[in-house]
Amino acid sequence: MATAEPGQGGHHRVPEAPDPLPIPVVDNHTHLDIARDGEEAPDVAAAIAAATAVGVDRLVQIGCDLPGARFTVEMVDRHPAMLGGVALHPNEAPRLARAGALDAAYAEIEALAAHPRVRVVGETGLDYFRTGPEGVGTQQDSFRWHIDLAKRTGKALQIHDRDSHDDVLRILDEEGAPERTVMHCFSGDVSMARTCAERGYYLSFAGTVTFKNARGLRDALSVTPLDRVMVETDAPYLTPAPWRGATNAPYLVPLTVRAMAGVLGVAVPTLCQAVSDNAEAVYGPW
Repeated sequence: MATAEPGQGGHHRVPEAPDPLPIPVVDNHTHLDIARDGEEAPDVAAAIAAATAVGVDRLVQIGCDLPGARFTVEMVDRHPAMLGGVALHPNEAPRLARAGALDAAYAEIEALAAHPRVRVVGETGLDYFRTGPEGVGTQQDSFRWHIDLAKRTGKALQIHDRDSHDDVLRILDEEGAPERTVMHCFSGDVSMARTCAERGYYLSFAGTVTFKNARGLRDALSVTPLDRVMVETDAPYLTPAPWRGATNAPYLVPLTVRAMAGVLGVAVPTLCQAVSDNAEAVYGPW
């Protein structure tokens, strides 16, 4: 594998593989259907092999638009290491609504979610960073629809929450959260982490927890119980230090796991076992 020195170049540099983890873990949220600008889409089999070689032997592939959801269902049939999630991303719902295509998209997502290896409805939620005030109502309606779908189908719910913490928690309260609810790429503070844990939600941390300017996020992790912690890449984005800015992939999860273990004050094997157990509690056996 070609490598580059940390801090050099843009996202085209290829990080070297980290040391393998002592106990295999799950990448709770990745997008192997997405290629960054100027790059080819990942080779799924190669991405799984590279991850497995460093102790990331299972992953949850998330398709958050219709092409991605179709891809996800196709891939989970081919690759035993992969389970899937399907939904309309909160930024996708207003776009489809403007095109008069939202109801048809809902129907297709519901059909794809029935696949037995699709164990997640998500990512859904709210994003007030990319969608302006004119799209908030549609986003909130879409979030409510996905919550209902997760409960009707018995699937876990994965939530995207960007600049929308209060409304995400309010809507979960109003609708009633599914039994298994995961805050994907958790970005809240200590208070929100405690609130989510008290409600039985799982908190999934991405490479952002390794960033130098993420002290508040590490503080939130530090109060999260081990039986509520997950780890993810959100690949191809949010690559952990020291490779921030490069293209992310599931094989880089060990960097985040080791940083998280340090924050939590636990041994790496202890965190690995907790992450693995939590994933299987949420999604079932692979």
